[in-house]
Amino acid sequence: MFNINEELKKLPNKPGVYIMRDKDDNILYVGKAVILKNRVRQYFRKNNKTARIEKMVSLIDHFEYIVTDNEAEALILECNLIKKNMPKFNVLLKDDKTYPYIKIDIKSDYPNVFITRRFQNDGAKYFGPYANSGAAKEMLDFIKSRFQIRQCKKFKSNQRPCLNYHIKKCLAPCVGYVSKDEYRKQIDQIIMLLEGKTKEIIRELDKEIVELAEKQEYEKAAILRDKKIAIERISEKQKVSNINEKAIDVIGIAKNELSICIEMFFVRNSKMIGREHYFFENSNELTENETLSEFIKQYYINKIDLPNKIMLPEEIEDIQLIQSLLSDKADKKIEFKIPQKGEKLRFIEMANNNAKITLNNRTKEKEDIVLKLKEVLNLEKLPRKIESFDISNISGEYMVAGMCVAKDGVINKNLARRFKIKTVFTQDDPKCMEEVVTRRIKHSVENPKGAFGTLPDVIFADGGITQMRAIQRAIDKYDVYIPIFGMVKDDKHSTKKLIDKNKNEIELDENLMNFITNMQDEVHRIAIEYNRKLRDKDTTKSKLDGIKGIGEKKKQELLKKFGSVEGIKKADILEISEVKGITEELARKIKKELL
Repeated sequence: MFNINEELKKLPNKPGVYIMRDKDDNILYVGKAVILKNRVRQYFRKNNKTARIEKMVSLIDHFEYIVTDNEAEALILECNLIKKNMPKFNVLLKDDKTYPYIKIDIKSDYPNVFITRRFQNDGAKYFGPYANSGAAKEMLDFIKSRFQIRQCKKFKSNQRPCLNYHIKKCLAPCVGYVSKDEYRKQIDQIIMLLEGKTKEIIRELDKEIVELAEKQEYEKAAILRDKKIAIERISEKQKVSNINEKAIDVIGIAKNELSICIEMFFVRNSKMIGREHYFFENSNELTENETLSEFIKQYYINKIDLPNKIMLPEEIEDIQLIQSLLSDKADKKIEFKIPQKGEKLRFIEMANNNAKITLNNRTKEKEDIVLKLKEVLNLEKLPRKIESFDISNISGEYMVAGMCVAKDGVINKNLARRFKIKTVFTQDDPKCMEEVVTRRIKHSVENPKGAFGTLPDVIFADGGITQMRAIQRAIDKYDVYIPIFGMVKDDKHSTKKLIDKNKNEIELDENLMNFITNMQDEVHRIAIEYNRKLRDKDTTKSKLDGIKGIGEKKKQELLKKFGSVEGIKKADILEISEVKGITEELARKIKKELL
């Protein structure tokens, strides 16, 4: 048996990673320590902890640790273990996005320019990342419209040029119409454009235009003039600051009661080439600094393409260690900066403001519903996950239940569930409700990472006090607390009110009433549709499957044409015999059996 106090004494005075586990061996939390003994012991001392950490510590059954040679190794291992195991109490960056880059295969004799999402150390030149794939495509389209480079994916010699040559979009290197040096000159100009060195390109173009004009090659000069104007326009369009930096990432952050948003600006050569944002839930349990620190580690540690500078709104934990680690990895100096004034501070403020706007736009309507429900229902915590249940049956047969789930004020149809009643054999809706809710709670208690996820913060019963009491009996079987409210309908079967366990009616404004009505309608729909599906399946099975000569394939063809068994009944023999595989004789048999 694992004795925490005894194991704490064995912790070494070395750097490493610690892993907290619950009684079922699920990983609760992964952390890094400069000195394992000091860091792990802190969790079990009676000092001030956040509510999240207090809850995590209460679930710890045992822990393990991995000793590393230094703190940098511990940091990398921590990030990899978090990414692999997604522990419940860690700040998690759920980022499976791959960003587009513009790639130039400069090792080729006649390089191509194209978009890729795979950044490799293959000697090619990469420009990006473009957080918006549309921005990368726009730049590529501009390059291909203004530079006569090959557009074929695979280069091979040909006897005659393709259409792109005739419409002046390619110099046809495949048939030897352009030398390697002349073609390379275009590639060099494209590289300068992508690096933001537009002044150098303009100077080169001006020189070429003068030379062509002196030779009276006015048509060629006009083409270069148009290219020059286009480059000047796209350069001006992209310029967003006077910061003279090759590559910087600017990070802003905003928080409300529901979520934290981190906003990233990708700036390359004073040009904004894209933006991205990330949301972290349960923000009432997280600090902005904690979220920012974990985000930085998880986002950058395993990244190949790194900027020269990362601008942050505030100092974070391990900033010097992360900076040193990233610099060694990229083989170049990478700096973290916390701007205090000037243009760089303006950029941080812009990122923070955008994070705030993005967060407000995402959560405004949902936030109102969740916050209002917490207030009117007098709840201890935000009702971020609400579940509702409804029973459906026909005179005690085809007994089923539906479950509807709302996350952060929005009904999530992907989380809906359906149940067949297994232990009740007569028409008894309360007993059916008790069975279903018991089964549902059991799923989360035994496996909180399973298909049902965590327990709900609130349960709405489709019905009055009888259904609420049935749900309470189910909850009482487990050591959990979940508030219950009843959604009561009027004589016209419309949502009338919400009641608590003492039958007190709860005053709701129009928005909350609409939300409750939508939940009740949705859970009713789920239950009714499942009931109908079982009935239709049973009817189909009993009527068609008993007819000799009708296999699964012919049955499906019949139902496809007529929609249902009732549709087949109404059809005449000639119509039925038109179905693939159905003879007139078999059609007569079907009609006879279905009468």
